[in-house]
Amino acid sequence: MNLAPFYSTRQGDAYLGDALDILAEVPEDSIDLVVTSPPYALHFKKEYGNADQSEYVDWFLPFARQIRRILKPTGSFVLNIGGAWTPGAPTRSLYIYRLILALCDTIDFELCQEFFWYNPAKIPAPAEWVNVRRIRVKDSTEYIFWLGKTAFPKADNTRVLQPYSQDMQRLIRRGVTATVRPSGHNIKASFSGDNGGSIPGNLIQCGNNESNSNYLKSLKRGDRRIHPARFPAELPRFFIQFLTEPGDLVLDPFAGSNTTGMVAESLDRRWIAVEINQDYLVDSRLRFETLEDGDGLDNPSVSLQPTLDL
Repeated sequence: MNLAPFYSTRQGDAYLGDALDILAEVPEDSIDLVVTSPPYALHFKKEYGNADQSEYVDWFLPFARQIRRILKPTGSFVLNIGGAWTPGAPTRSLYIYRLILALCDTIDFELCQEFFWYNPAKIPAPAEWVNVRRIRVKDSTEYIFWLGKTAFPKADNTRVLQPYSQDMQRLIRRGVTATVRPSGHNIKASFSGDNGGSIPGNLIQCGNNESNSNYLKSLKRGDRRIHPARFPAELPRFFIQFLTEPGDLVLDPFAGSNTTGMVAESLDRRWIAVEINQDYLVDSRLRFETLEDGDGLDNPSVSLQPTLDL
């Protein structure tokens, strides 16, 4: 890349500018993982900007074309995107479904799997339908789509195994009797083997607050404005561990406060972050200058380095 980064660490570079312009500078087939959460098509406009529901697919597809171009054949594209309500009606917008169809049918991505982010701390909304008329329940999940340039991107679920439940630990100790369930599944004695942990499901539960992190404390001390839609660290952490190896290159084209870059750095992955808002990018440096106790990450000390060579 011939562009000068806004700042650099030992593992990555953060660039200030429009993602379309900067993605065009990234070499073809060079990125192992793109993980991002772009502005959603919300009815009410946010300070970081968001396209209308009717225009969202057309707005996002140019980014998607560049993302597919720069991904390695073994690379993955992980897209977190939230739903929206139809303006003036208690019905859901279909923009997410139109988008995923366009990504596969028009851009030629493969849909590897859909995940769901469950945030139990979400505020009940929209108030008209949930709190006032009481005809809807609160919306507490968001989609995360895992897409590939091919049907076989690099992945290894042994890197994201979860601790066994107490019931499973008892089964491992006692063993399982071979049987055929009414569903037709053949349960074998090998099912009680200890494989180091349980395979996670496609539901990820985590909040999106970091009220005790040194990053937020530093912003408050400096009377800086906090990014209103920060990416929870657990989301990029799961997919970076699942879909990449140490030394691989991770990119976030809508970096915001650069949670993705911080997590990649902590996991010994190289990273590129792109953000159009200079204030957000300036403040994101604090993630690398302070220990992220609030995120539970072991963050190494960071020194500024020259531009990352791709």
